[in-house]
Amino acid sequence: MTDKPTTRTLADLAMATAATATAEQVATTLPEPTKDAQGRSYATGKRKNAIARVWVKAGTGKFTINGRDAPVYFARPVLRMLIQQPFLVTNRANQFDVWCTVTGGGLSGQAGAVRHGISKALTYFEPALRPPLKTTGFLTRDSRVVERKKYGRAKARRSFQFSKR
Repeated sequence: MTDKPTTRTLADLAMATAATATAEQVATTLPEPTKDAQGRSYATGKRKNAIARVWVKAGTGKFTINGRDAPVYFARPVLRMLIQQPFLVTNRANQFDVWCTVTGGGLSGQAGAVRHGISKALTYFEPALRPPLKTTGFLTRDSRVVERKKYGRAKARRSFQFSKR
């Protein structure tokens, strides 16, 4: 006799297909980490008109933004909290050094761009961190930008003051 498994009922067939599906899920592996020669991962983050170039490497939690420390560059506590969020969501606080350059926009947009860049760089450094960052929405670029001014208007939507007489 042969040692082939036989399916006699629909329940056996369902169990066999479930086992095959889980085996295929296990077979799919995470992508390889993307690191340069210095062991850093690079990503670009954007928010409003701000663009942040972010490098992440294993370290002690040091933040350098445009050559200055994070508490100096982002003086408001809300902005400092914003750039720490990817590390808190992934339980990696004080495990990575971040070096970034950010241009354009205001401080709020720059902090959002840095957060976006850190999140993307973390997924390149450690691909297993992608699911928690994706569910919290840190990998999605916030596409809201300032609306342009239209002709015949005082601002984008505001009309000029109306005078009846």
